[in-house]
Amino acid sequence: MSAESGGRTGLQGKLSQWLRGRRPKEADAGHEGGREALLLAAASAGLPLAPAAHPAPGYRCSCDRVGCPTPARHPVSFAWQTQSTTDRAQIERWARHQPQANFITATGMVHDVLDVPLEAGREALERLLGSGIEVGPVAESDDGRLLFFTLTRGTPEDEDEWWPCELDCHPETADEHPGLRWHCRGSYVLVPPARLPGDQAVHWVRGPEHPLPDPLSLLEVLTDACSRYVGEEPDHENAAWPLRR
Repeated sequence: MSAESGGRTGLQGKLSQWLRGRRPKEADAGHEGGREALLLAAASAGLPLAPAAHPAPGYRCSCDRVGCPTPARHPVSFAWQTQSTTDRAQIERWARHQPQANFITATGMVHDVLDVPLEAGREALERLLGSGIEVGPVAESDDGRLLFFTLTRGTPEDEDEWWPCELDCHPETADEHPGLRWHCRGSYVLVPPARLPGDQAVHWVRGPEHPLPDPLSLLEVLTDACSRYVGEEPDHENAAWPLRR
């Protein structure tokens, strides 16, 4: 083995250990101040936020929907797209008046999110960082997903040029982008810190202080990594797709 190859292998090993063992201290902060500070940091980075449901006892959701299919993973208001904001005062009011609430960030306004299976995402992140490619904020969900935050594809002046998230991530496109969900206009994801049923959580791996990259700079590596895990992706029919609320 050459010195160059050995050095690269060593670097990959260190990155792999870092990615698997890292859970930022601020993401583990259970006090209200830490939660509010993380939400305000996300808003300061341009991520529009809105309140979301939170876990209730017995793996239930705080919403009043019987058998909610996405417990603690959806907005509380049908008007979440227009409600989403980066206004500091409004987010502080929400956070203080709804201390248990999760928050979502609406995609397709400022940013998109490339949502991939956890192991595929870890492999891709390791490759991207090892190659010196700029990677923006990355969040990990304990239910087995890694979320890559990127710039949006754009905000065309012609409203008819918009298309909803489902056209990018619908099951029919699985052969082209196996295991990859592209959240853009009309979609959302939970923003850290968020709590899921069963003492699971969503936390930052790389925080919102990292600039948002062009999604196309990450897409090839993410798609390649996902193709290795296509057989491990849960059944699309049972996946928690964003709900129109």
